[in-house]
Amino acid sequence: MPSPPSTPASSTPEKKQVKSLQQKNTRLRQQKVEAERQKAVDERYQHSQERFRAVFENSPMGQKIIDPDLCIRQANQALATMLGLKTVKKVEGRKILDFAHPDFVQDWQHLQEQLWAHKKPWFALETCLIRADKSSFWCRVTSVLFPDDEGEMGYTTLEDITARKELELANQRLYDTQETMLHLAAHDLRTPVAHIQLLMDVLRRHDGVRRIEPEADRQEVEQMLVLVEQACGTANALLGDVLFLGQMQATRARKHRTNLGALLDKRLQVFRLAAQEKEIHLHLELPKSPVHADIDTDQFGRILDNLLTNALNFTFAGGTIRVALRQLKGRVRLVVQDTGLGIPEDLQPHVFDKFSKASRAGLYGDTTTGLGLFITKQIVEMHHGNIWLESKENEGTTFFIELT
Repeated sequence: MPSPPSTPASSTPEKKQVKSLQQKNTRLRQQKVEAERQKAVDERYQHSQERFRAVFENSPMGQKIIDPDLCIRQANQALATMLGLKTVKKVEGRKILDFAHPDFVQDWQHLQEQLWAHKKPWFALETCLIRADKSSFWCRVTSVLFPDDEGEMGYTTLEDITARKELELANQRLYDTQETMLHLAAHDLRTPVAHIQLLMDVLRRHDGVRRIEPEADRQEVEQMLVLVEQACGTANALLGDVLFLGQMQATRARKHRTNLGALLDKRLQVFRLAAQEKEIHLHLELPKSPVHADIDTDQFGRILDNLLTNALNFTFAGGTIRVALRQLKGRVRLVVQDTGLGIPEDLQPHVFDKFSKASRAGLYGDTTTGLGLFITKQIVEMHHGNIWLESKENEGTTFFIELT
């Protein structure tokens, strides 16, 4: 049988050479594609940098990049102008603390801590800076943490808020003045109101009033005197709330470790008598184990007084008021629940407002000052607690207070 034809020796090297050239061409094409891709990436990056520089340099707000040591690595002209300097070269390389008002250095230390120690993605504050001419101005600072080749940096924006801050301070001074005048007036008015009440009591027992004829006229005069006394009582309640509010704002809470169950039981003694007179059932529910909290007993007692007074004023005869104390995980909850008139849904958001428009006359002719629940909320917040309510008309209202 004849053998197959043999392949020429020269064909094998030629094939290897062709294959090598093909591989080289493939690599060159890949390198070209990769070079074009990298060029496109570089161009996009360049465009991105140009856009960033345009926004950074032309922004009307001060812009700067700070490092973990609060050194200004980069700044725009708006920031330099804001600081009373001609060029950014006068700003870059310096620490922001060089421009901080001495009373507000801790603001920047807080920012430094929040961004680089606690790794918060961003942080904002309002602080005061000093210009080159030693004048000061207020600014809102927002700093965003971002990664950089040299580590994490803070991209920081500064907005001059001096005009707004001065308006706020002016309004606060006006408010403080008005509050002072209101408290002085409330204090001075208590004496004449007390004198009127005393005179009404004297007149009701005066022989001249008792001898008024006919009897219908005497009864009409006596009724008018009762109305004056009631008006004085309402005025006294309002003056008392205003004075208590001023005292509460002027003094710090004196907190002590207190057995809340014992405090509730003692405070409810007076209200039990009032509940009996109105034929309302008043119940106190306490857990088996004592519950303690750090409170100012006088101020916290005012909370109970306000909530229970409201509950009695708006609960029908035969109704029920339940005061319950609960020990939760890491929290203490106080509940005051009644089966009374309830609060209309549209008034509920305004219940805790000062001189609240949710203020209404009670079922027994009692009037409210519009300050009771506002004061209650202030006291709860001074104890770092929360207060809220649930209510439905003609079914009752429940107030919840939680302390941590």
